[in-house]
Amino acid sequence: MNTKSVLGLAEVSRMTAAARAEADRHGWAVSIVVVDDGGHPLALLRLDGASPSSAYIALEKARTSALGRRESKAYEDMINGGRVAFLSAPLAGTLEGGVPVVVDGQVVGAIGVSGVKSDQDAQIAKAGAQCVAE
Repeated sequence: MNTKSVLGLAEVSRMTAAARAEADRHGWAVSIVVVDDGGHPLALLRLDGASPSSAYIALEKARTSALGRRESKAYEDMINGGRVAFLSAPLAGTLEGGVPVVVDGQVVGAIGVSGVKSDQDAQIAKAGAQCVAE
C-alpha cells in the first residue's frame, strides 16, 4: 500500500500566516485559500478590503493547481500561447496565482491567491507554499 503526506492544521496555519505576512508587507488586500490534493478547501482567509469575488477566484486557482499538479499560470500560458482548447477544460482558475505544495515528490495540496496583479498573487502564494514544500 502506498503512503503519502497530507496537509494538517499546523501546515495550513503556517501557509496562511506566511502568505498573509507577504500580502501585509506590501499592503495588498487579497484572499488566500489552501486546498488539499483533491482541491477541497482547508482554509480561506479574506483580508480586509479584498473583494468578495477574490475569495472565489483564489479557491479556483488553488483547485486548478492541486488537480493539475502544477502552477495555474501554466494553463494561462498555454491558452495565451494559442492552445485555446484549454478554455473548455473543467478548470475555472486558469490564471496565475495558484501554486502546488509538493512534499516528498508528491502534490499534497495547493494555495491560491487573488486580489492584486496575477504575478503579485503568485508571489504571495509562493511565500505560503514554501513553508512546507520540499
